[in-house]
Amino acid sequence: MTQSTAPKNGLKALLTPEESVLILIDHQPFQFANLHSHEPTMIVNNVVALAKAAKIFNVPTILTTVVEDRGGKLIKGLQDVFPGQKPIDRTFINTWEDARVVDAVKKTGRKKLIMAALWSEICLAMPAIQAVGEGFEVYAVTDASGGVSAEAHEMAVRRMVMAGVVPITWLAVASELQRDWARQDSAKALGEILLDHGGATGTAFAWELQLLGQKTAAGA
Repeated sequence: MTQSTAPKNGLKALLTPEESVLILIDHQPFQFANLHSHEPTMIVNNVVALAKAAKIFNVPTILTTVVEDRGGKLIKGLQDVFPGQKPIDRTFINTWEDARVVDAVKKTGRKKLIMAALWSEICLAMPAIQAVGEGFEVYAVTDASGGVSAEAHEMAVRRMVMAGVVPITWLAVASELQRDWARQDSAKALGEILLDHGGATGTAFAWELQLLGQKTAAGA
């Protein structure tokens, strides 16, 4: 195994659209049924937002499920972001042991892996730790993932950090991919994601747009 030699600080430690690939693992009904580290609707909100951000920045996204016949299909909100993409359905608990997933990542030629999964302590930690050991830079999106308990999620994050995985949240991912608000095309699309998924930030943004619209109408 080749341990990642990725920088832990400096500009190169940040995400870029050109270097990144997103892997979304097992956001299925069976997994949500025993999710207790977070409020389930928050995870739905966050993982859909993460997927939309990846799509804006043309970050290759790999969708995968485990034993779909029993665990259920990928949640609709997530599948709707990539309507033409069929998730890779696995039997391996550890996604990184499925050659189809690893081959799909390697075909992108990218080394920064952004991962989110249910559950954190198993389906996120296992592939994240293995991929780091094989020389990839892995970023675990903690608020688009969750475990069977708060303790399980926390221990997963601690274990991953010890192995060299970088914990991050969905909005931080989106912000690093955007990097500069002068990038108008993606900035506008990212603003629309914030309106739908940004909580109080989205509410404030909607209010600002409303005020701007009123001023524009008054000046017309």
